[in-house]
Amino acid sequence: MNIEQDDDYRQRIHRELHRLGIPMQWITDKKLPFYPEARELVLGDFSPEGRECLMTPGASRAWAAMKMAARGDGIVLEVVSSFRTIERQIDIIQAKLDRNMPMEKILTLSAPPGYSEHHTGCALDINTPGCRATEPEFEDTDAYRWLQAHAGGFGFTLSYPKDNTLGFIHEPWHWFYNEN
Repeated sequence: MNIEQDDDYRQRIHRELHRLGIPMQWITDKKLPFYPEARELVLGDFSPEGRECLMTPGASRAWAAMKMAARGDGIVLEVVSSFRTIERQIDIIQAKLDRNMPMEKILTLSAPPGYSEHHTGCALDINTPGCRATEPEFEDTDAYRWLQAHAGGFGFTLSYPKDNTLGFIHEPWHWFYNEN
């Protein structure tokens, strides 16, 4: 993305934030990092429902290696969500608004468009069979315990631990691959 495209992208994000009623002051106060959409994506896996899960090439390789290592230890890992466009993040926020959820609550559950790690193609929502996807109960699974012990060796970190400074709920299922 060149500088002009980057400026257009940021202006578009700001327009959407305004339209959704998300105050920039909230983003500034929380010191949320801005995440541009990934430029290069590959098919990293399929969700249990058969949906394509796109990732950066590096995240895809790391995910495949981690998934295989877990399988070797008797742990089944599934990716339920990965790359998201700005449009998809807008739809997620809008659906919550349409259900009359207060913005203060929404912003503990979902990052604003432009500020979601999922835009990078490096964030994965991970689950295991028998557990409801993206629910706190994932923390009580062998899969979560395995991730806690081993994910770092594959470049993944838990993005939103308990009491994280960004104000999001604890998401034991949300892991971020650090490309560097």
